[in-house]
Amino acid sequence: MVYVTRRATFSAAHRLYNPELSDSENDAIYDKCSNKHGHGHNYIVEVTVAGEPRVETGYVIDLKKLKEIVGREIIDKVDHKHLNIDVEFMQGIIPTAENIAKAFWKVLYQKITEGTLYSIRLHETENNVVEYRGE
Repeated sequence: MVYVTRRATFSAAHRLYNPELSDSENDAIYDKCSNKHGHGHNYIVEVTVAGEPRVETGYVIDLKKLKEIVGREIIDKVDHKHLNIDVEFMQGIIPTAENIAKAFWKVLYQKITEGTLYSIRLHETENNVVEYRGE
């Protein structure tokens, strides 16, 4: 099995807030990440596709094609946006790094037809990284 990864960056704002809880409960759980107007990150996302290289091309997936898919389906929709407000596929989801990675998976899973989507790694900060490998 060969694993091919495409890395992309985007900047986005979000607010960690559960509307089922009081403001004080949200503050206790999410601290400054529950700021009423949100806060932002410069994210890095790594999309990994697994498979065997095709005999005719030598590729698991053409990285230009993967770049186009990730750009069109994810980056164009989240870059310089407020995840809670502006991004349709994030509506109703608390946009923690864990949930963002899962949402990206759901968007990309059916779009990648060469190889198989293996993982989504999301770097929220230099020190905080999550990885999701499907349901």
